[in-house]
Amino acid sequence: MKVPPEADGRRLDAFVAQRLGVSRAVAAQLVDDGDVLVDERPMARSTRLRHGQDVALPPRPLPAPPLVPEPGDLDVVYEDDDVIVVDKPAGLVVHPGAGQRGPTLAARLLARYPELASVGEEGRPGIVHRLDRDTSGLLCVARTPHALAVLQAALRTREVGREYTALVVGVPGHQRGTVDAPIGPDKVRRGRRRVSADGLPARTHYEVTASWTKPAVSMLRVTLETGRTHQIRVHLAAIDHAVAGDSVYGGRKAAGAVDALTRPFLHASRLALPGRPPFTSPLPPELSAVIERLGPPISPPSGSGQ
Repeated sequence: MKVPPEADGRRLDAFVAQRLGVSRAVAAQLVDDGDVLVDERPMARSTRLRHGQDVALPPRPLPAPPLVPEPGDLDVVYEDDDVIVVDKPAGLVVHPGAGQRGPTLAARLLARYPELASVGEEGRPGIVHRLDRDTSGLLCVARTPHALAVLQAALRTREVGREYTALVVGVPGHQRGTVDAPIGPDKVRRGRRRVSADGLPARTHYEVTASWTKPAVSMLRVTLETGRTHQIRVHLAAIDHAVAGDSVYGGRKAAGAVDALTRPFLHASRLALPGRPPFTSPLPPELSAVIERLGPPISPPSGSGQ
């Protein structure tokens, strides 16, 4: 659709929210995920639109089911008056979405911390950032609206450090590297992402910490400069080192890379928040068992590369 004269100068996320009839937060997430195109290109949520520009909007998202507090296991590793840090298990969805049924981390948080109901977007109480359903590890939650705004701003300015442990297919040729490639929506397979020249900027750094030859897999320490949807999985698959167990982006080769691995081997192992000591999380039992089966690793390759 064309930007009408009365929308000249309006922020992209505000325009999307109005046109789709969704909240500003939902609109911002659609923009951040690259699902909104301006003149056939994804743009930042803060982009000021100009009269006559063409804005391609996705279908209006179906409303998520209402969030009802639900007692359940919740591994809280730290809390103060402003922040909660939880260690999420694999298989647990962070917050409800369209078509999503079953337990969520958000519902369990709301059961233990009822005050979160007034923090942030409805259905996402205090949620600062997300992890995929099958990714385990550390995630931070804000306890007040002010803390949420501060932490979201810190994410944008890269003051929040996020480190992941990943087991990948193959052995990279260099001990260190960076994947600098834009990511956008997969126009063929809905819900997936891909490296795309017209996507949003994305940078992923990795370091090989261990490798094996039978099977040929490697352990990586991964850090993010950006936080695009499925970023680590997309970037590592793009350099032919897909996350082991990730059939979505790595196909059969990744799915069968390691015996007994039933989900992507990706764990949010370290989280650094402004003004607090960093938090760490060991590999959960189902992943540490995989490493034990692999046996002693070989030394990682020497040298570095991008």
